Amino acid sequence: MPYLPIFGAGYPASLNRTSQPVQAGLSSRFEPGSPAGLSRLRAGRVYGAFTRDLAATARAHYASPSHGIRLRRSLVLAKGAGWVAVYILKRLGLALVTLWLLSLIVFFACQVLPGDPGRAILGNLASPSAVAALDHQLGVDRPLVEQYWTWITGILHGDFGTSTQFRAPVEPYISAALVNSLKLAALAFVIVVPLGIVGGVVAALNYGKAADRVISVAGLSATTVPEFVSGIVVIVVFGVALKVLPVSASAGAGASAGSQLKHLILPAIPLILVLFGYIARMARAGTIEALNSDYARTATLKGLRRPVVIRRHILRNSLLPTITVIATQTGYLIGGLVIVETLFNYQGIGNLIYQAAKSKDFPMLAAGVLTIGIVYMVATLIADILYTVLNPRLRVGGAE
Repeated sequence: MPYLPIFGAGYPASLNRTSQPVQAGLSSRFEPGSPAGLSRLRAGRVYGAFTRDLAATARAHYASPSHGIRLRRSLVLAKGAGWVAVYILKRLGLALVTLWLLSLIVFFACQVLPGDPGRAILGNLASPSAVAALDHQLGVDRPLVEQYWTWITGILHGDFGTSTQFRAPVEPYISAALVNSLKLAALAFVIVVPLGIVGGVVAALNYGKAADRVISVAGLSATTVPEFVSGIVVIVVFGVALKVLPVSASAGAGASAGSQLKHLILPAIPLILVLFGYIARMARAGTIEALNSDYARTATLKGLRRPVVIRRHILRNSLLPTITVIATQTGYLIGGLVIVETLFNYQGIGNLIYQAAKSKDFPMLAAGVLTIGIVYMVATLIADILYTVLNPRLRVGGAE
């Protein structure tokens, strides 16, 4: 069918939707030579030019490299957030598997230790029949798989077993000893972490100078001194000679917070001396690496003052490895204080495990070691999460 114009000759009269006068009026009103027609034509040209410029601008914007970089950056950040969540879930699963393997090691290691719980409770003069009857009552004569299943299912339900030494549930003893160890560890952490970080940063800022040598040598020397040596020294100096601090770490039941703090100062000193070298060395190495990095040079060339560069660019990146070191020392501060707790007569979880091993109290020993493992796993998990969240390079690298 040929094209028929709406207005003009050739349009069928039977299909005309308007009357002839109206059509004539419209034709005369919008003729090309009329003022209205010129205005409409001019407006159409302006609108067409505007739409063409807008389309060209949009094409240039979306095709520009800056838009692609911004779009890619937003996608990478979104993927990075998802990668952090996946990483946390993986670490949680790995922690659960590690705890299960630790439970296996702890249980079967307790079984191969020499000694008989029944004999340890009744003494060497007890008859073999009485010892066998007590072993049967305690359930230690059952198959190992059955004993492990009973033990691990009880732990999942919050039952760590019954102590063969105290003939009472294990949980109250573990809880009280863990709280005492946490108090001592918290006091040592509050002192040694800022001290070690400041010492390491100061040594790095004075690299090769006298301050660097003094801090490095003092930290390494303090780390190599055993706890019982430094503990005996502080007892003799501050407790016996000067008599400024109590020798025992136990303040007694119902003691005030100030009294407990005063009794914990001496046991905390050997821990501070041991941990200062590790933390200061890691902080020093991280700060030196950050000072020699490209972003530190760029910030300096931009005209930023040295304190601003150190505060904004150096410390945040240099202290990330220190987080891992602090977390790995948590297990030592919680369960590795057998010598310090014994030397200062402190009822911590390390001393409790030592006493359980001497008395062949396998439920107490296994529960104590497993508790230390749980605390250590939680500390390392928190350190890994903080390291990932605070370090954007890991998030972007994992997303890509």
